[in-house]
Amino acid sequence: MTTVVDERREQFKKDVAALGLDTGKTGPRGTGRIVGLALMIVGAVAAFVVYIASLTLSDLRDLASYQLLSLGFVAVTLIGAAVYIAAVVSRVLSLWLVRQLLESSAQAERITEALARNDD
Repeated sequence: MTTVVDERREQFKKDVAALGLDTGKTGPRGTGRIVGLALMIVGAVAAFVVYIASLTLSDLRDLASYQLLSLGFVAVTLIGAAVYIAAVVSRVLSLWLVRQLLESSAQAERITEALARNDD
């Protein structure tokens, strides 16, 4: 079974290369993944730093402002996660769409051949 999967994978790579699609470059989806990861890291680290800084405070007004700031960094982390997930899902769906296109094209060719044999 592994050889069948490997053969199909190699055939898919050849078909994609024949179409002129370059899946190795980092386009907008690659940039989206990098930006998403960066936002997640910056948001998490900044929220932790704000938490550490708030441990020394005793005034409730200062604590409330640090809580709001920390909540903002949590929002940045969540936005980064959403951007990252959107970029990854976009890549998977584009490869799936190419595979569907290639399979439907092969199916249409098989149907055309079968109809041509029946006409003879």
